[in-house]
Amino acid sequence: MTASQTLDTRVPARAGVEVDIAGTCWPVYKLEALGAGLLSFLAVALVLGSLQAGVLLSTAVCAVLWTLGWWRTAR
Repeated sequence: MTASQTLDTRVPARAGVEVDIAGTCWPVYKLEALGAGLLSFLAVALVLGSLQAGVLLSTAVCAVLWTLGWWRTAR
């Protein structure tokens, strides 16, 4: 009698795409969040001329995008 072979046909709902940076795998959503945070910092710092406002806004943008990206891949 042979053992029955089961095929695992389940596909992950959302396989996160990762980028290898210096030997460490980074999910793309983290890199996108950091890029958006940097762009928002530069825009606010140039338009308003205030580094403090740029840092606060870019931190908020980065944190929201990072959390949303994690939430999307966790589901």
